[in-house]
Amino acid sequence: MTSTHILSVLVVNRPGVLTRVAGLFARRGYNIESLTVSPTNDPQVSRMTIGVDVDSPSTLEQIVKQLNKLIEVHKIIELEDSAVTRELVLVKVRSDLENRSKIVDTVGLFRGKAVDVSHESITIEATGGREKLEALIKMLESFGILEIVQSGRVAVNRGASALAAKSSRNGS
Repeated sequence: MTSTHILSVLVVNRPGVLTRVAGLFARRGYNIESLTVSPTNDPQVSRMTIGVDVDSPSTLEQIVKQLNKLIEVHKIIELEDSAVTRELVLVKVRSDLENRSKIVDTVGLFRGKAVDVSHESITIEATGGREKLEALIKMLESFGILEIVQSGRVAVNRGASALAAKSSRNGS
């Protein structure tokens, strides 16, 4: 049985780093469940949020050790289960004049919104935890989903502590 863990990794912000990290996972046969890369407050550093499925704590430990060997990696932490996590989903749903208001009402229950409307479709934007987004998608299936695009997780631990590179501008 596998379990999903979220790693927050600070890396050098330059071309090829994502390839090196993804290549490490591929060479070792580890599955990346989700991956997002974003800038930080330091333009020299990017933050990768990597969801990994592992079958044991020792596998996770191996992944962290292997990542630490990459010279482009500044810092790695495993986020706590209580971390704040969000994803973004765009769902294009088949719609017409008859069902459009039903779709909008359904999406409103999930605090989503319509971001594009045409004669035959409506595109919905929603953010939240994975379970919420899966529930929304399940509700929208009855209308006929045309397309789904979903981001990987972004996450931070709760509280004042922050993951920061040694070279961050603000000195924290």
